[in-house]
Amino acid sequence: MTKTVAYTNARLIDPVSGTDGPGDVLTIGDTIADVGRLFGDGTPEDSTVVDCGGHCLSPGLIDMMATLGEPGREHKETIATGTRAAAAGGVTTIVASPDTRPIIDEIALVEFIERQVQTAGVVRVLPAATITKGMGGQEMTEIGLLQEAGAVMFTDGYKSIVNAQVLRRALSYASTFGALISHHTELPDLVGNGVMNEGETATRLGLAGIPNVAETIMLERDIRIAEVTGGRYHAASISTAESVEVIRRAKDKGLKVTCGVAPYHFALNENEVGHYRTFAKVSPPLRREGDREAIVAGLADGTIDVIASHHRPEDPEAKRLPFAQAAFGAVGLETLCVIGLELYHKGRLSLPDLIARLTLGPAGILGLPQGRLARGAPADLVLFDLDRPARIDAAAFHSKSKNSPFDQRPVQGRVLRTVVAGSTAFEAA
Repeated sequence: MTKTVAYTNARLIDPVSGTDGPGDVLTIGDTIADVGRLFGDGTPEDSTVVDCGGHCLSPGLIDMMATLGEPGREHKETIATGTRAAAAGGVTTIVASPDTRPIIDEIALVEFIERQVQTAGVVRVLPAATITKGMGGQEMTEIGLLQEAGAVMFTDGYKSIVNAQVLRRALSYASTFGALISHHTELPDLVGNGVMNEGETATRLGLAGIPNVAETIMLERDIRIAEVTGGRYHAASISTAESVEVIRRAKDKGLKVTCGVAPYHFALNENEVGHYRTFAKVSPPLRREGDREAIVAGLADGTIDVIASHHRPEDPEAKRLPFAQAAFGAVGLETLCVIGLELYHKGRLSLPDLIARLTLGPAGILGLPQGRLARGAPADLVLFDLDRPARIDAAAFHSKSKNSPFDQRPVQGRVLRTVVAGSTAFEAA
């Protein structure tokens, strides 16, 4: 029997129409049947009623970059634990990074992810495949066949493709299928043995630095290649003021270029490294305050399309090491929504604009029907309390790994309910 759910007494946030006001949502099965002021004469018979208590109801979050560990790194994360973490964070769709063991570069492995999700996943998981075989940066994968098998985008995870000819061929080849190439932009020769942002802080701590130009030079190169090939190019995570300007100029030229950021790049700066705090070791590194401000400005004016969790789980053995030896990465699925809300509470983005970067932006880039509150859209929703004070507690995360740079950070806001295809995937206690 098809389930009907009436969400009443909500503050609706729709990034498509810019709606931010009171209303209701009716879902039938896995689809939104209606949106607006619906229940003046009562809710439909046989419907389940969810009183939203005046809290915000928006499309579920879509995360373009999350590592789920499975296959091969189940001690750090699995599809089961990763998707439970996602649901707790208001995320209804994940693009799973292909940097697993084995790496997702063949059709059989894309199909393996899809099978695992059917049995263990509590939110939608869309597989990404690699651009190059084994993420070796030399030999292209079968992009067309992998896309046909279900891969929604192509990325070599946190590895950059140094060979410009390979990237050119990939963008050119992918353009014949309309496939999306997402790229991590760090020039290895300039990254060297760097472990944090280059500057006074790195010098004081005696740590090798990573200069801004390591990112910007490769981003500039990539965009020139994207322009030549006409391919769809997405810079997975930018972190510098110069990169924001590069993307802005590319968009002014009308190129098929988009970009994303991780929450830690608009919420933290290099000072978070403090006394060698390895949970603040991420890639690209946390930058100076001026860069952080430029990222916020880029989000506000729409230059930056997407906020993605860049969920990268690491176990204690990988993080409880001297800073130079510790692994890069931070978990982020469970903090994606509440850290994003800081942009609203600080007056930097309106709620519809913030929700757009978390839903409509990635949906548009990936060609998904989600990301909107509208009749006929998938019934993927998140209900959140905008104002409830809380403190992030990594020990309570659903994720297997707890390497969060936001642990014990006071925040304002909490996810109350996450709905995937009309069914509740998470409900706060």
